[in-house]
Amino acid sequence: MRQIPETELILHPDGSVYHLRLQPQQLGNIVFTVGDPDRVSTVSRHFDQIDFKGQNREFITHTGWKNGQHVSAISTGIGTDNIEILMTELDALVNIDLDSRQVKTDKRSLQIIRIGTSGSLHEAIPTGTLLASEIAIGMDTLMAYYPELSGAQDFGQAIQAELGLSFCPYQTAASSLLLAKLDPEILRGVTLTCPGFYAPQGREVRLKPRFEQMIERLAALRVQGRNLTNFEMETAGYYALGELLSHEVLSLNAILANRPLKKFDATGEKTIEKAIQLALATFTA
Repeated sequence: MRQIPETELILHPDGSVYHLRLQPQQLGNIVFTVGDPDRVSTVSRHFDQIDFKGQNREFITHTGWKNGQHVSAISTGIGTDNIEILMTELDALVNIDLDSRQVKTDKRSLQIIRIGTSGSLHEAIPTGTLLASEIAIGMDTLMAYYPELSGAQDFGQAIQAELGLSFCPYQTAASSLLLAKLDPEILRGVTLTCPGFYAPQGREVRLKPRFEQMIERLAALRVQGRNLTNFEMETAGYYALGELLSHEVLSLNAILANRPLKKFDATGEKTIEKAIQLALATFTA
């Protein structure tokens, strides 16, 4: 059986994984993730009990109990590069024997729920909306380094053709198990994961984006009767690595910006709190 070298999976002297600085017993079975480290406490304050608090770099973890479920709240920072670190090390905590450095025979599947912020691509999706990403399209190149994903790639192909990209964005989907638990009244959408916040999302400050009218062009795309609904910077990385590692993953988006209307949610913190409460009530019931 292959032993994973110490340079491939780096551990601290106490046996914790390198970036998250967690040991297996410090991780819950249900993991709620947020981008902003300051937001971890806004999730964990709803826990019935907190047993562990830890921090390394931008990764803050609070682990405890909610409705009898062992849960963690973890901050990730921004971007799919950080999500690759998070997903790989979460998987290592449950599916690798960190003493022998060997993959376990019996695998565990975590439930991972992202509670994040996002911008709407359509006037009809106002700020204050909660949107679950049913499908995610990755505009980054993370998955060029991993095995091919299963399933349709029609949105990625349509975006590549529309923008004249040299690569095809990857397409992946939410956990059907977690999506089925969500109230059917919560909007489902097709989320575009971008590799940056400014030009990759069509914003112009001093530098002009390469793609003219990117927002309008992407919003007008229709594939299999569906439109892109929103964009952010992590969801596709979560879903792709979740698929390859066999974890259940769902991204719940608080819509804070309506890009066509150029409106930002003045009560954004209330919208985020609404998303947190929905996630906790739904997935720890």
